[in-house]
Amino acid sequence: MHEGFQDIEWLARTRAEGDVEAWLSLIPYARRIGVEARPDPDGEGLLFRLDPREGNIGNVLLPALHGGVVAAFMETAATLDLMLATRAPRLPRIIDLSIDYLRTARVTPTLARCTLMREGRRMGNVQVTAWQEREGVPIATARLHFVLGDPSTDG
Repeated sequence: MHEGFQDIEWLARTRAEGDVEAWLSLIPYARRIGVEARPDPDGEGLLFRLDPREGNIGNVLLPALHGGVVAAFMETAATLDLMLATRAPRLPRIIDLSIDYLRTARVTPTLARCTLMREGRRMGNVQVTAWQEREGVPIATARLHFVLGDPSTDG
């Protein structure tokens, strides 16, 4: 049996186990940029981490992370957090992303925490905050809207 996002039994099992690493293993770009997830020690849900990698640098003069890497990190975090937080195993598909870059993202570990703002029958809304040294000093915030699919009918 192919284990992947289209396999409802696999998705339900990994979700029940909180096995976000299994999900990350199926997302090549997340692996490439260095996204990790672990249980949030300060609450429910997950805390995401982006490794400082040379390949993620966009401005070599500062040096600073590329804005696209930061956005991809935050989108990945929101998607996986939503998959874990929904009432039932569902596959979210992003329809809108609004990101505010608040300060330079240095080449240091970057963390993110997500907040599920709303889960409806067909739509979900997630807010993400990313920071480096202190959570109270974010480097970026994002708002994402998703269509929530049914993996047994999505193709």
